[in-house]
Amino acid sequence: MRISTSVGAAMASSIAMCRLRIRGRGSLLKCLQKVDTFLHRHIGTNLVAAKAESLQKEETDERDSRKSMYAVQEERQAQAERSVLISCHSRTNEKRFLKYLSKHGDINKYFFYEGYGMYAVVEFAQRESVASLLEEAVIPSVSHESTVPFKSRLLLLRNLGGSADSQSGHQLQPQTTVPINELIQRLSKEESIDRQVAALTEAYQLTEENSRLRFLVCSLLQDVAAAYFPECTIRPFGSSVNGFGKLGCDLDMFLDLDGISGRNKKLPKSGLSLEYQLKRANSERAVTQSILSVIGECVDQFGPGCVGVQKILNARCPLVRFAHQPSGFQCDLTANNRVAMKSTELLYLYGGLDPRVRCLVFTVRCWARAHAITSSIPGAWITNFSLTVMVLFFLQTRSCPIIPSLDHLRDLAGPADKCVIEGNDCTFVSDFSKIQLQSNTETLEQLLCEFFDFYATFAFNKMSINIRKSKAQNKPEVAPLYIQNPFETSLNVSKNVNATQLERFVALCQESSWLLQQRENLSPRGANGGNNTATPWGLAALLLPSRVAEIKGRKKRKREPASERIKSLLESLKNNNQPKKKS
Repeated sequence: MRISTSVGAAMASSIAMCRLRIRGRGSLLKCLQKVDTFLHRHIGTNLVAAKAESLQKEETDERDSRKSMYAVQEERQAQAERSVLISCHSRTNEKRFLKYLSKHGDINKYFFYEGYGMYAVVEFAQRESVASLLEEAVIPSVSHESTVPFKSRLLLLRNLGGSADSQSGHQLQPQTTVPINELIQRLSKEESIDRQVAALTEAYQLTEENSRLRFLVCSLLQDVAAAYFPECTIRPFGSSVNGFGKLGCDLDMFLDLDGISGRNKKLPKSGLSLEYQLKRANSERAVTQSILSVIGECVDQFGPGCVGVQKILNARCPLVRFAHQPSGFQCDLTANNRVAMKSTELLYLYGGLDPRVRCLVFTVRCWARAHAITSSIPGAWITNFSLTVMVLFFLQTRSCPIIPSLDHLRDLAGPADKCVIEGNDCTFVSDFSKIQLQSNTETLEQLLCEFFDFYATFAFNKMSINIRKSKAQNKPEVAPLYIQNPFETSLNVSKNVNATQLERFVALCQESSWLLQQRENLSPRGANGGNNTATPWGLAALLLPSRVAEIKGRKKRKREPASERIKSLLESLKNNNQPKKKS
């Protein structure tokens, strides 16, 4: 069948326009459907219908085959156990380096990154290859007995008796986010606010390589703890695995002793049997403190690359804190924090239900950090976890909800999902395919604007936030901000937030909502002067540091009553929407 030149050209133009708008498989499917409609109208055929149907099926299959968080963790842990971390010279020849390591077995993946020097993460295809490599490694000879002969998978590559390699220009994988000024410029060059949100998420989210490095650090620490508990597991939780972590975030680790064999065996009803003799403590908390104290001391004395070890054992959740220099991670190790593990799994589930969830969380978190709403220093600020729950609550309360309530997820759970921790019901479905979502088509731009509007007018003075019920409820106690813990329902996860910080949050929501309604902030403004830098607009304008100074300056002045502020805001919006008179 021949297609006329004009129709062919028009079709090519249509395809090109669609291609500019492609954003993932969903957008590709819509693009194909538009092309199909065009072809059907002009030449009476459905050339791309089969492809569109195939993509639709592929998208459905992908949704149904999404893995649970624990399945992903098992895969990552297996990769980590087959991996080593090697400190090497910046002029190390990559081809020679790989040839040397390949003597011990096939290499699945490797990458270089820069921390305190240059490091390489190398994953072998088989664990036996790691054992072979370690068998060849030597303990360095020193003139005095000042080193501890502790063997680990953190190694140092030396070039003995050879000339230094020339600079080989390794591609180094980033381990931290781009500076905020660079991010603002990058976002200013995007074509829409939706693209700005997507670009911010892409720039901030954990990379494949960074995720692998986090699991490897856990695996290296597990080698230390295994001296006392040979069958223990150390796994990451929190931002490192819930899908909302950004490059450079802390590494929270959980020492899991539940998998030690023999814990769940039942004694026979008759005959002889053996059981381990154990030492008892006064409480489970005392056991946790003892375990962390011993392992913390071991990490401090013998753990290569572990510095600044602090044993914070009297906290509500006892922990060992230290810095892992080779990776650059600030690490927190806990041993009895199972509820936090379930919270991590819940956030992972919510983030995997709809891509807009993660995008909106990353955007709001970045916005909050740019304006000092959140901080890495403990205090009266809103935490990242509280902010994430606020985003989830907003998405649950849309007229057409984007994600379901926790109670609904509990109702969908099967017998294998049953989970009660210290009397708290932590049950919810883990199988993505069992969750049917409503058809919400709001764009990221719409959701971002609506988020600021939602919390600019939320009744914080009397209502609490509850993602278990998906609705605001009366506060059970007096607090500026009350966000119910999803599992330990008697707790307020935002108890640390004071009235001043909440007022700043609300004021910034009002400011941001107003900014996004201004015509000049709804489309790109082009280059600024002769330096080819784009003028910040849309999301980029919301991240400008100058907004913090303006809010602080406003707080020093006498604050107007809420009714007057709303009246002034409405009048300014009305004036901005009126056509300008010709002079």
